[in-house]
Amino acid sequence: MLDDLWATNLIPFQLTAQQVEPLGLDEYIVRFQDKRLGSVDVSWKDNESFKDAVQIAVLGRVTRLSGPLKSWRKNMCVTIAVLEALCE
Repeated sequence: MLDDLWATNLIPFQLTAQQVEPLGLDEYIVRFQDKRLGSVDVSWKDNESFKDAVQIAVLGRVTRLSGPLKSWRKNMCVTIAVLEALCE
């Protein structure tokens, strides 16, 4: 799933998930092997797709990156809105 985001140029760098940890009821943290994006918090309910929830969380976090990757934020806002609408 992360490879799909990378292959379709939806994220500016390749990510590899290292660990998924429960934080509480319906909340998880996905840790990556990358200093640019160390982890994302994911809200997920049993009746939803975990894949979609992770994608939305990753794309949302990428839009908040700063520095040289900041230009990706402008392009991603529309993509995130579309994904969130599909998951409702």
